[in-house]
Amino acid sequence: MSSPTPTTTAQLPDHLDERLEALEQRIADLESQLESKDDHISDLEARLAAKEDRIIELEATLDHATQLKTVDQECNRLEKATAAALNKATANKERVTELQSRELEKGAHLREETVDEHAVDVPNGRLERLTKDDGKTYFRLPESADPLDRGDVSLAYGDLLPIQQLARMDEEMRRSAANALPTRLAARLWQARSDDSVGDNPWEAGCKDIAEYIKASDLKHWIRRQEQGISESYAKKLVSRVIDALLDLSKHRVAVRKRTERKNGLEYTERRVVLPTDVEIPGET
Repeated sequence: MSSPTPTTTAQLPDHLDERLEALEQRIADLESQLESKDDHISDLEARLAAKEDRIIELEATLDHATQLKTVDQECNRLEKATAAALNKATANKERVTELQSRELEKGAHLREETVDEHAVDVPNGRLERLTKDDGKTYFRLPESADPLDRGDVSLAYGDLLPIQQLARMDEEMRRSAANALPTRLAARLWQARSDDSVGDNPWEAGCKDIAEYIKASDLKHWIRRQEQGISESYAKKLVSRVIDALLDLSKHRVAVRKRTERKNGLEYTERRVVLPTDVEIPGET
């Protein structure tokens, strides 16, 4: 007995063949739909990731905005505290100034660094600086004796030489008091001699009857260091004018002497501004 022959598609009945084709088409449609859904899911996942990134960015922005708000609130608090402190300081200064004004009118001598000479209200707006035997500077009304008798007056501002008065001024006051550049340079030169904190002191220690001196050539170089942009020729002209101003403003406490110098085997004569040891300088021993 022979075995049955396998049934092929061609041997299937027509209605089964049509059903098979329909199933294959359905499977193809489902696969297409599945692929489309996969693409849609991928798109949704990408959009979700973008939204998550945006959320993180917005959270960071919100955190920054919160910090800014906190900083702004702190700034406002500090501004109010500063304004209150300034108002209090202003009120305190006004009270202190009023008290100082009244005390000065009574004849008090007040330490220079504690007094705003432009704020105190005294008769005719006149104050006098003076130095006591403690070496400190005070303010008083002109010729007022200290009612507390705190130290003897060793030097009043009016007793100073004109060059000393100019030397004690700051640069702005000096400029308003002296229009001429040689005068201001002479004051600055004297200040360099008497005030170690100034620096750039061209004066040299003398010997025998000369306490200190400065050569004209050194003075020329010093002038060029003090005034930027001055030519050597103009500085040379200024030397004579500064020396003249120094003589006049010191009331001839300094003098000019010529001295023979030798350089590179050659002799030449150079002027020197000298401060003799026997002259009296107010406030200096």
